[in-house]
Amino acid sequence: MSHSLSSLLTGSRGTYLRSELSRQSGSALIIGIFVITVMFLMATALLNVLEDADEQVNLEVWGTRAFAAANSGADRALSQLFPLTATDNTATSCTNVTSPWNIGNDNPTLVGFHACSIVITCDDTNTINTVTQYLITSTATCQTGDCASNDGNCLRVSRSVEVEARD
Repeated sequence: MSHSLSSLLTGSRGTYLRSELSRQSGSALIIGIFVITVMFLMATALLNVLEDADEQVNLEVWGTRAFAAANSGADRALSQLFPLTATDNTATSCTNVTSPWNIGNDNPTLVGFHACSIVITCDDTNTINTVTQYLITSTATCQTGDCASNDGNCLRVSRSVEVEARD
């Protein structure tokens, strides 16, 4: 009788283990799918962060180029307004300041300013006694991509610099 009892216990234990395994057989699959889904969402978020960071770097680089081009435009306007070869004050006039200046095409050796253009304005309307005050505004626009068609593949950055001078 002990033999039949042991076989009965073994048999019921085996049945219990088989029924327990059959109830848990799908849970590992569901956990695996959940982990894969979470990893996919994390990878997608990381790609979006990297893409945004890349766009910010591009904006910063083109913004720095536009700012340097605007400074160059203001320098050019000052050199035209106050030429070193002038012998009297008649050479000092806003009519000597030329605009616009396509700095990238006019100076092909300036590789940092390609696709940049500058609009320079000069205002000399403020005169106190014999001193004339000048306001020079230099606005540089740098762009890359296809900005002529409106397809969204365009990056355009503009920076302005104002300089005041007097003679």
